[in-house]
Amino acid sequence: MATQAESATIPIDIMKHIFPATAAAAAFLITSCSDDAGTDTANGETIALFNGENLDGWSHVCVEDLPIEDIWSVEDGVIVCVGEPLGYLHTDESYQDFMLTFEWRWAPGGEPGNSGVLMRIASEPETFMPKCVEAQLKHGSAGDIWAFYGASVEGDPERMVEIEDHEALGDFKGVSLIEDAEKPPGEWNRYEITLQGDTLVLKVNGQLVNEAHGLDVLSGPIGLQSEGGEIHFRDIELTPL
Repeated sequence: MATQAESATIPIDIMKHIFPATAAAAAFLITSCSDDAGTDTANGETIALFNGENLDGWSHVCVEDLPIEDIWSVEDGVIVCVGEPLGYLHTDESYQDFMLTFEWRWAPGGEPGNSGVLMRIASEPETFMPKCVEAQLKHGSAGDIWAFYGASVEGDPERMVEIEDHEALGDFKGVSLIEDAEKPPGEWNRYEITLQGDTLVLKVNGQLVNEAHGLDVLSGPIGLQSEGGEIHFRDIELTPL
């Protein structure tokens, strides 16, 4: 999501799409949101969420009824997202407290766009987003924190942002980043996301870029957004806390 109300506008024609309701989507939500679901009890051992070869362990949600391979693919150990239509790739497992690390870049030679990391997903998608907290990946705003559809977040009062009556997402709020640490488009960046209890800390390329508190404490899938602009992901690892 974008950091300001004027840059968060989603074209109306996109929002006319309706998410296909599938039994699989319902099943993952039924099992994903309990406090003791998922693999948070893995004794602190680091988990490779992406095996470098295929998308085993991941499912996708899309505003159009398209197969996953039309949007998400694996090339040379890298997850490639074409950036449209709107939606997200999510883990089949659920996680509550963890340190998540990965690398991302915007497609070399392409136009950087928007994306994000969705955490503690707690509902089916309301539009193209579920109830969740997001670590922003939008170019120029990587490190913003957003909370959607009733998800809670608090932070430095000087950096709190509240948006009301957004045409696609309604009311939501977030915490703007402290400082931009993203590299130029086409270069690899490293995200370190630490989510423990009600506290979220974000580092980009080793630099602290944001922190927030007051988050809902629950277990849910982790998602990567398709939201405009081809984006690449690699070396996705999670350490339960």
